[in-house]
Amino acid sequence: MIDVPTPDLAALVRGPAELERTPRGLRPHRLPAWVRHQLPDGQLLAVEAQPSGVRVAFATTATAVDLVLHPTRLAYRQVDRPRGAVDLVVDGAVLASGALAGGDAYVTDLATGATALEPGEPHTATFAGLPAGEKVVELWLPHQESIELVALRADAPVRPVADDRPVWVHHGSSISHGSNAATPTGTWPAVAARLGGVDLRNLGLGGSALVDPATARVIRDAPADLISVKLGINVVNLDGMRLRTFLAAVHGFLDTIRDGHPDTPLVLMTPIFCGIHEDAPGPGAFDPAALADGVVRFTANAGGDLSTGRLTLRVVRDALATVAERRADDPHLHLLDGLSLYGPGDADAHPLPDALHPDAATHRLIGERFAAAAFGAGGAFASAGAR
Repeated sequence: MIDVPTPDLAALVRGPAELERTPRGLRPHRLPAWVRHQLPDGQLLAVEAQPSGVRVAFATTATAVDLVLHPTRLAYRQVDRPRGAVDLVVDGAVLASGALAGGDAYVTDLATGATALEPGEPHTATFAGLPAGEKVVELWLPHQESIELVALRADAPVRPVADDRPVWVHHGSSISHGSNAATPTGTWPAVAARLGGVDLRNLGLGGSALVDPATARVIRDAPADLISVKLGINVVNLDGMRLRTFLAAVHGFLDTIRDGHPDTPLVLMTPIFCGIHEDAPGPGAFDPAALADGVVRFTANAGGDLSTGRLTLRVVRDALATVAERRADDPHLHLLDGLSLYGPGDADAHPLPDALHPDAATHRLIGERFAAAAFGAGGAFASAGAR
């Protein structure tokens, strides 16, 4: 096997804002250092370091590849959570997926609130029997565990490969991040990107799609041929804004993006259906009865006085429609109703298992529906020639 030197490995990584050198290797970050310094929020720092949409991509004739990485995950002592995975994609086709083992875990006891570090060993993702001949290989990194890239080995030389596909930058909540998706290529943005034939940069940030000005600046400064932003659910379940401030914040968010991308197709997405927050404002919380049974499920306040401007998902959808109407002079801004991706009629056949996030099959459904709506004939992204 041929070891790829760390500088050469860095040149193969696609999708992060930057790579941090660590004693073990390279840690991908989806937000740049200035954002992490400006907003040192624990939730944001945890999720931006989880490399959803990030992959190691190269051209090679190799038929065997090893990727050594050191995962770090958040775990709960009373709840069994599935591990992350590394997916193998060859010439655009998903061929295999390997679950992680080892790594470090920060384990929280839900009964006491105490958190302890349980260190572990690096993990080697091994893929053999790759198709013979020249090909483009992508190793998609875990979407819900942070990792350090330690080493890449192959039984033939690897080299960087150019990617001339349109770049799609997407920002959203944990649903866009990929919560409850089984694999990194199974998150709904990854599914849609594959169907649309585009190069994904995923800025889905679990619990952190809060209309932050810093995130808008990151999108403004990023290379992008296509942009989408899915806003609302985190603002509701944090109970983070009132209607007046939300409207102004969304306008400011879009203004900032337009400072760097005045003519780029921009899709403003409303929230998908979520029964617990359709008419109940936040804050959301873990359901204590479910946790007692070792199950993660979310709940919301039973009600609230909306006359003070508190937000529910119904209120947010109307607000985002108003924003789009007020910006009718922007011919490249498109409103996409999240209920067309997952609506109340889908809840019986595809219930949200934790009452908040779609499962693996529903991620695929949402990705397929987004691809049809955005990349299909007449869609906001159709002119990019991605399909």
